[in-house]
Amino acid sequence: MFGKRSDGIRLKTIDPIFKLIPHIMKDRSDSQVSYLYPVRCDSLDSFVAAKRAEGISYNYMHLVIAAVVRLIALRPQLNRFVMNGRHYKRKIIYVSLAVKKTLKDEGDETTVKVGFTGLESISEIKAKLDEVILANTTAKAINDTDKTAKILTRVPNCMIKFAVWFLKCLDKHGMLPKKIIEVSPFHTTLFITNLKSIKIDFVYHHLYNFGTTGIFVSMGKEKMQAFVEEDGSIKAAKVMNLGVVTDERFCDGLYYANSLRLLKRIFENPAVLESKIEKLTPDID
Repeated sequence: MFGKRSDGIRLKTIDPIFKLIPHIMKDRSDSQVSYLYPVRCDSLDSFVAAKRAEGISYNYMHLVIAAVVRLIALRPQLNRFVMNGRHYKRKIIYVSLAVKKTLKDEGDETTVKVGFTGLESISEIKAKLDEVILANTTAKAINDTDKTAKILTRVPNCMIKFAVWFLKCLDKHGMLPKKIIEVSPFHTTLFITNLKSIKIDFVYHHLYNFGTTGIFVSMGKEKMQAFVEEDGSIKAAKVMNLGVVTDERFCDGLYYANSLRLLKRIFENPAVLESKIEKLTPDID
């Protein structure tokens, strides 16, 4: 309450223009910006093959999540969010993703949220992701998010509407219980969907007005695409398109652009993710 939240620290020295923007664009649906981010797969495939020869199995999702976690650790403005016209920085990097318990039309879907400090190596990120996904992909698996959703939906529809409205009001004023924030996949740094796993291309997924999601990444199925090389030659290369949707209210376009350039360098040399970074880049107060 009064600007204090369990999941973030209020920024008090932010630029006046950015203080004004959330009062003009009040919802995330007002302020979302979409960007097509093509990733050449050459370096990713080489890394995956080299690790497979060592008996370690990585996939594209491990690489994308590890790269984005590293990016956010180095570019902390990406881990901000806006609530009730105020800017906050998160205390941890959260990644949410939807998981199908079985790859069938009638298969149940759940969502999981994994927290990272940003100091982890890719092997540590892979281990944490694999553990969470394995625990949630059995037909009988029920996590805390599922349990909370079941409790909220045991009442008539009009009561569900009231409950969601009430939770939004609590969240707006920093009074949403910490336990609910911890299980909510919508209170996250990054939400990612792996559409490659169901063999379709990327989409531009909207940001949720409920919660604090600031970035949504959609991984599409890889395909061959023509590229102009630096020497002017045209070459066919395997490409995975990422559909990136972000909230423009917490950092400026130059910061986003420089962040995307850094992400490109990480994808071109994913071996850098095997080393841990010693400390996080601090955000402002």
